[in-house]
Amino acid sequence: MPDELSELQENAEHGRENPSLAPISVTMAILAVCVAVVSLLGHRSHTEELLMQNRATDQWAYYQAKNIRRHNYEMSLDLLSLIEFKDKEQATKIRDKYQKEADRYTKEQADIEEQAKELESESARAQRKADRFDLGEVFFEIALVISSLALLSRKRFYWFLGIISGAAGLGVAVTGLLMH
Repeated sequence: MPDELSELQENAEHGRENPSLAPISVTMAILAVCVAVVSLLGHRSHTEELLMQNRATDQWAYYQAKNIRRHNYEMSLDLLSLIEFKDKEQATKIRDKYQKEADRYTKEQADIEEQAKELESESARAQRKADRFDLGEVFFEIALVISSLALLSRKRFYWFLGIISGAAGLGVAVTGLLMH
Protein backbone atom coordinates (compact mmCIF):
# COMPACT_ATOMS: atom_id res chain seq x y z
CA MET A 1 0.00 0.00 0.00
CA PRO A 2 2.83 2.51 0.70
CA ASP A 3 4.14 1.90 -2.84
CA GLU A 4 0.71 2.63 -4.28
CA LEU A 5 0.45 5.86 -2.28
CA SER A 6 3.82 7.09 -3.47
CA GLU A 7 2.84 6.12 -7.03
CA LEU A 8 -0.39 8.08 -6.68
CA GLN A 9 1.50 11.10 -5.39
CA GLU A 10 3.87 10.86 -8.35
CA ASN A 11 0.91 10.58 -10.72
CA ALA A 12 -0.72 13.62 -9.13
CA GLU A 13 2.46 15.59 -9.77
CA HIS A 14 2.39 14.49 -13.44
CA GLY A 15 -1.25 15.58 -13.58
CA ARG A 16 -0.33 19.00 -12.18
CA GLU A 17 2.38 19.41 -14.81
CA ASN A 18 0.09 18.35 -17.64
CA PRO A 19 -3.63 19.10 -17.04
CA SER A 20 -4.70 16.72 -19.81
CA LEU A 21 -3.41 13.86 -17.61
CA ALA A 22 -5.54 14.90 -14.62
CA PRO A 23 -8.47 12.57 -15.49
CA ILE A 24 -6.04 9.65 -15.65
CA SER A 25 -4.60 10.59 -12.25
CA VAL A 26 -8.09 10.84 -10.76
CA THR A 27 -9.00 7.47 -12.27
CA MET A 28 -5.89 5.95 -10.72
CA ALA A 29 -6.76 7.42 -7.33
CA ILE A 30 -10.24 5.89 -7.56
CA LEU A 31 -8.77 2.56 -8.63
CA ALA A 32 -6.35 2.62 -5.69
CA VAL A 33 -9.24 3.17 -3.27
CA CYS A 34 -11.12 0.29 -4.93
CA VAL A 35 -8.04 -1.94 -4.53
CA ALA A 36 -7.88 -1.09 -0.83
CA VAL A 37 -11.60 -1.71 -0.23
CA VAL A 38 -11.76 -4.98 -2.18
CA SER A 39 -8.53 -6.17 -0.56
CA LEU A 40 -10.01 -5.51 2.89
CA LEU A 41 -13.22 -7.35 1.98
CA GLY A 42 -11.14 -10.28 0.72
CA HIS A 43 -9.11 -10.44 3.92
CA ARG A 44 -12.25 -10.36 6.02
CA SER A 45 -13.85 -13.11 3.96
CA HIS A 46 -10.74 -15.28 4.31
CA THR A 47 -10.85 -14.69 8.07
CA GLU A 48 -14.53 -15.67 8.14
CA GLU A 49 -13.67 -18.79 6.14
CA LEU A 50 -11.02 -19.82 8.66
CA LEU A 51 -13.28 -19.14 11.64
CA MET A 52 -16.09 -21.21 10.13
CA GLN A 53 -13.68 -24.03 9.32
CA ASN A 54 -12.34 -23.98 12.90
CA ARG A 55 -15.88 -24.09 14.26
CA ALA A 56 -16.68 -27.02 11.94
CA THR A 57 -13.54 -28.81 13.13
CA ASP A 58 -14.60 -28.25 16.74
CA GLN A 59 -18.05 -29.64 15.93
CA TRP A 60 -16.52 -32.75 14.37
CA ALA A 61 -14.33 -33.23 17.46
CA TYR A 62 -17.47 -32.95 19.59
CA TYR A 63 -19.16 -35.49 17.32
CA GLN A 64 -16.21 -37.85 17.80
CA ALA A 65 -16.34 -37.44 21.58
CA LYS A 66 -20.04 -38.38 21.54
CA ASN A 67 -19.21 -41.32 19.29
CA ILE A 68 -16.61 -42.60 21.77
CA ARG A 69 -19.08 -42.30 24.65
CA ARG A 70 -21.79 -44.10 22.67
CA HIS A 71 -19.33 -46.82 21.75
CA ASN A 72 -18.37 -47.25 25.43
CA TYR A 73 -22.03 -47.71 26.39
CA GLU A 74 -22.55 -50.21 23.57
CA MET A 75 -19.44 -52.10 24.63
CA SER A 76 -20.72 -52.15 28.20
CA LEU A 77 -24.02 -53.57 26.95
CA ASP A 78 -22.12 -56.30 25.11
CA LEU A 79 -20.13 -57.12 28.24
CA LEU A 80 -23.26 -57.15 30.39
CA SER A 81 -24.80 -59.75 28.10
CA LEU A 82 -21.87 -62.08 28.86
CA ILE A 83 -22.25 -61.92 32.62
CA GLU A 84 -24.74 -63.90 34.69
CA PHE A 85 -26.25 -61.70 37.41
CA LYS A 86 -27.87 -62.82 40.63
CA ASP A 87 -30.25 -59.85 40.59
CA LYS A 88 -31.74 -60.02 37.08
CA GLU A 89 -34.06 -57.07 37.71
CA GLN A 90 -31.15 -54.78 38.64
CA ALA A 91 -29.16 -56.01 35.62
CA THR A 92 -32.10 -55.21 33.35
CA LYS A 93 -32.29 -51.68 34.80
CA ILE A 94 -28.60 -51.17 34.13
CA ARG A 95 -28.93 -52.52 30.58
CA ASP A 96 -31.91 -50.21 29.95
CA LYS A 97 -29.97 -47.25 31.34
CA TYR A 98 -26.97 -47.99 29.12
CA GLN A 99 -29.20 -48.51 26.08
CA LYS A 100 -30.94 -45.17 26.70
CA GLU A 101 -27.58 -43.44 26.97
CA ALA A 102 -26.33 -45.07 23.76
CA ASP A 103 -29.54 -44.03 21.98
CA ARG A 104 -29.25 -40.48 23.34
CA TYR A 105 -25.68 -40.18 22.07
CA THR A 106 -26.75 -41.49 18.65
CA LYS A 107 -29.46 -38.80 18.44
CA GLU A 108 -27.07 -36.07 19.64
CA GLN A 109 -24.50 -37.17 17.06
CA ALA A 110 -27.01 -36.64 14.26
CA ASP A 111 -27.64 -33.06 15.42
CA ILE A 112 -23.93 -32.36 15.83
CA GLU A 113 -23.18 -33.80 12.38
CA GLU A 114 -25.81 -31.54 10.82
CA GLN A 115 -24.32 -28.48 12.55
CA ALA A 116 -20.78 -29.44 11.46
CA LYS A 117 -21.88 -29.84 7.84
CA GLU A 118 -23.67 -26.48 7.97
CA LEU A 119 -20.49 -24.82 9.28
CA GLU A 120 -18.46 -26.47 6.52
CA SER A 121 -20.95 -25.12 4.00
CA GLU A 122 -20.62 -21.60 5.46
CA SER A 123 -16.85 -21.91 5.28
CA ALA A 124 -17.03 -22.93 1.62
CA ARG A 125 -19.33 -19.98 0.89
CA ALA A 126 -16.90 -17.60 2.61
CA GLN A 127 -14.08 -19.09 0.52
CA ARG A 128 -15.99 -18.54 -2.72
CA LYS A 129 -16.75 -14.98 -1.62
CA ALA A 130 -13.10 -14.33 -0.75
CA ASP A 131 -12.03 -15.75 -4.11
CA ARG A 132 -14.32 -13.25 -5.86
CA PHE A 133 -12.82 -10.38 -3.89
CA ASP A 134 -9.31 -11.62 -4.67
CA LEU A 135 -10.12 -11.77 -8.38
CA GLY A 136 -11.68 -8.30 -8.23
CA GLU A 137 -8.51 -7.04 -6.55
CA VAL A 138 -6.41 -8.51 -9.36
CA PHE A 139 -8.51 -6.70 -11.97
CA PHE A 140 -8.15 -3.42 -10.05
CA GLU A 141 -4.38 -3.90 -9.76
CA ILE A 142 -4.19 -4.57 -13.50
CA ALA A 143 -6.29 -1.46 -14.11
CA LEU A 144 -3.83 0.59 -12.06
CA VAL A 145 -0.85 -0.71 -14.01
CA ILE A 146 -2.52 -0.16 -17.37
CA SER A 147 -3.61 3.35 -16.34
CA SER A 148 -0.05 4.17 -15.32
CA LEU A 149 0.98 3.19 -18.85
CA ALA A 150 -1.37 5.94 -20.05
CA LEU A 151 0.57 8.44 -17.95
CA LEU A 152 3.92 7.22 -19.23
CA SER A 153 2.97 6.88 -22.91
CA ARG A 154 0.44 9.74 -22.98
CA LYS A 155 -1.92 7.46 -24.91
CA ARG A 156 -5.57 7.49 -23.86
CA PHE A 157 -6.02 3.96 -25.19
CA TYR A 158 -4.33 2.61 -22.05
CA TRP A 159 -6.54 4.76 -19.88
CA PHE A 160 -9.66 3.26 -21.49
CA LEU A 161 -8.22 -0.26 -21.05
CA GLY A 162 -7.59 0.58 -17.40
CA ILE A 163 -11.18 1.73 -16.99
CA ILE A 164 -12.44 -1.48 -18.59
CA SER A 165 -10.27 -3.59 -16.29
CA GLY A 166 -11.47 -1.55 -13.31
CA ALA A 167 -15.08 -2.10 -14.36
CA ALA A 168 -14.41 -5.84 -14.57
CA GLY A 169 -12.89 -5.72 -11.08
CA LEU A 170 -15.91 -3.86 -9.79
CA GLY A 171 -18.26 -6.38 -11.40
CA VAL A 172 -16.45 -9.36 -9.90
CA ALA A 173 -16.24 -7.71 -6.45
CA VAL A 174 -19.96 -6.91 -6.51
CA THR A 175 -20.72 -10.58 -7.20
CA GLY A 176 -18.76 -11.35 -4.03
CA LEU A 177 -20.93 -8.91 -2.09
CA LEU A 178 -24.11 -10.44 -3.48
CA MET A 179 -23.20 -14.02 -2.53
CA HIS A 180 -25.29 -15.51 0.26
